[in-house]
Amino acid sequence: MRVAVVTVGDELLSGDTTNTNATWLCRRLTERGVEVERVLTVPDDVGDIAEVVNESLAAYDAVVVTGGLGPTHDDMTMEGVAAAVGREVEANAEAEAWLTEQGGYAASDLAPGTTHLPVGARVLHNEVGVAPGCVVESVYVLPGVPEEMKGMFETVAPEFSGTVRHVEVVDADEAESELVDRFAELRDRFDVQVGSYPGETVSVKLSGVDEDEVREAATWLRERVDGPEA
Repeated sequence: MRVAVVTVGDELLSGDTTNTNATWLCRRLTERGVEVERVLTVPDDVGDIAEVVNESLAAYDAVVVTGGLGPTHDDMTMEGVAAAVGREVEANAEAEAWLTEQGGYAASDLAPGTTHLPVGARVLHNEVGVAPGCVVESVYVLPGVPEEMKGMFETVAPEFSGTVRHVEVVDADEAESELVDRFAELRDRFDVQVGSYPGETVSVKLSGVDEDEVREAATWLRERVDGPEA
């Protein structure tokens, strides 16, 4: 399964807020064997949201959108997603009924627009907040508040699946440039992907669909690099 993640918010683009939602979603999707092939951040603008969601919907099996839900002036995500799939937004009776019967809100307490969703969308209820999410076609729309986003994602997580990749990490106390030849030989010997991440040491991430082969590749590499001192 190939997925694009779209995060919405002017505050993300200005650097006022760290985009932890994208990192968390990518990790959870990858854990389920999903290939996250695109991560995009767009402003609170209906046209920009619609354009990116539409393009991503055409290229990937599913699109996960987070942020910009609610009734305030800068919450444009539902309108943008609706435009991307050629639908209108309207008050959703199921969303309002859940908020009043299960969420503990009176209908008069809900700001206008709170329950407006694309026509025909499947409602995703918000267990720890107010703004509902939804699924329309293969677009999953989640809140931007991290706790709300995480809780809502877990309700649909089983709908995301793929071939789980096994991972081993090898730490090398050498310059990354000095490891190039060994990486090339590693790829020739084993069917694994190799990623290297420099820091105080170089962390080499080996991943593949065959757990035994990944383990053997890690053992082979550990025997050929200088490990960090204990």
